[in-house]
Amino acid sequence: MNQPISIIMPAYRAEATIAGAVESVRAQTFTDWRLIVVADDGADYEALLGRSGLADSRFVFLDSGSVGSGASRARNVGLAAVPTRYAALLDADDRLKPRKLERLVTALAGHPIVTTAIEVTDADLKPLRRVGAGADRFLTAGAHKWVNFSMDAMLGWDRQATDARFDPTLPNMNDLDFLMRLYERSTGSFHIGEALHLYVKQPASLSNGAGMTERMIAAKTLIRERLAAGYYRFADGGAVEGLDAFLAVSLEAERLYPAALAARPGLIFEDHIEPLLRAAATSAS
Repeated sequence: MNQPISIIMPAYRAEATIAGAVESVRAQTFTDWRLIVVADDGADYEALLGRSGLADSRFVFLDSGSVGSGASRARNVGLAAVPTRYAALLDADDRLKPRKLERLVTALAGHPIVTTAIEVTDADLKPLRRVGAGADRFLTAGAHKWVNFSMDAMLGWDRQATDARFDPTLPNMNDLDFLMRLYERSTGSFHIGEALHLYVKQPASLSNGAGMTERMIAAKTLIRERLAAGYYRFADGGAVEGLDAFLAVSLEAERLYPAALAARPGLIFEDHIEPLLRAAATSAS
């Protein structure tokens, strides 16, 4: 019998997008879930959703106690309230495809961490590309980012087998840092190659936004420094080498991205980094 699962959703100025995200949870084929919405802006999301006809006994509404404290702090508030063995993440502007939770909980019965391919879309949900699509397979911690080279909030995990909290001090890359903490008690993750998670790129993220490149470079540099210092205690012996090699390419991609975007307006980072990763992998083989 499958275990129930909790989804943690931080919400900051999410009035325009949260209904779609919540509707995607209610549309799941697997129905034994809890949705924990954590307001990080003082908004009454229970009332807002109720006015849209979205009321459900499986919803839990919490408040971070701050305004704009960040998704990491809000997620940690939600994680502290999770009543279930299994957990997953969903941002308030992203969507789940109907079978996402069904596939997650089935795979979590045999694996501590499960990831899925993602479908990247624009703000109008127009598909832009997929990342990580292909065969279902086990990925070591060192191999994960070479397949899933976009965001990492599409994961689910078994909290009895491995658990972590988010680092609110990181300027960006919080999802990867969280996953790396989960890898301290698991050698890797089971990857579902079906794109079951919609990563909705808002206009600012499509262009990387003002100051985003600098923040991403700072975060990736800090994570590389942590890797070199032995900050993460991985169960996979090859994790440091694989992750550091990915981050080296990713940092170079960040530095090149502003010029690439100027030459090709609308270029998304995933399309920009993929050929660089492919070249690095070919060079290393």
